[in-house]
Amino acid sequence: MTQVESLLEDYLNYLEVQKNYSPKTRENYERYLKSFIKSEKIKSVGGITLNVVNNFRLTLARQKNPAGDYLKKSTQSYYIRNFLKHLIKKDFHTLSPEKVELPKMGARQIDIIQYGDLERLLKGPTKKNGLKSLRDKAILEVLFSTGLRISELCSLDRYIDIERGEIPIRGKGNKLRVVFLSEGAKKSIKNYLEKRGDADPSLFISLNKAKIPKVIGRITPRAVQRLVNFWSRKSGLGKRITPHQLRHQFATDLLMNGADLRSVQELLGHANVATTQVYTHITNQGLQEVHKSFHGRRRNR
Repeated sequence: MTQVESLLEDYLNYLEVQKNYSPKTRENYERYLKSFIKSEKIKSVGGITLNVVNNFRLTLARQKNPAGDYLKKSTQSYYIRNFLKHLIKKDFHTLSPEKVELPKMGARQIDIIQYGDLERLLKGPTKKNGLKSLRDKAILEVLFSTGLRISELCSLDRYIDIERGEIPIRGKGNKLRVVFLSEGAKKSIKNYLEKRGDADPSLFISLNKAKIPKVIGRITPRAVQRLVNFWSRKSGLGKRITPHQLRHQFATDLLMNGADLRSVQELLGHANVATTQVYTHITNQGLQEVHKSFHGRRRNR
């Protein structure tokens, strides 16, 4: 094992134990940084130069991951910068993290749907369609009521206090927050659980395609994506809707009804309020009122 490989292993253990990063986050860091070391044939800390970093980033800019997407340039920068910061803390003389520039990122475009379309989507699944539809109805209501990430939704257990309507969530970075169930979400969960005849501890379960469906374990993120897309098409929305879009709907709905940005940040589980600010350009109705009141007043009507 080379010096830099040994230091990388030490860094990954630090992320998992000291920083309390999830196994998935550690895996992402490991995959990227090992690829960096192998591609550029780095043996020691002294081998990490700005030319080497830029060369690797150029290579990655032309490659796609297994899902067919390019790795975000901001993600590339953060992985390397954070590793360098760790090395400097350990008193190694290496490339300054500040020299690995963060790319300028364009404003993120958030795609939301009209409120009427959202209502049609939430009303799509009905009792007459059986357990699977009751489950889907509950999932849709919970996603919009809580703004949960898909992984957080899938990890929910059934033994929650529905009447109280508060659910503690262990989110990204192992951070704890509380989310709240709307009356519609409470009702949907109750209807769904009353129909369940199994003892599986998962709140949302996967079902097989038999005439009388059987539980085959905890629901997966992919299954949630499929069911949200299914009901969006069945409701006549005309475009693909994702679970993450319902998280966007949750945030914009709160802001448009007067919630403050910090509260929405906490409910979403964002570490930085700057992440939450992406919604403000959608919800700033005050700017629209200014435009209506003052724009073009000198024109002849």
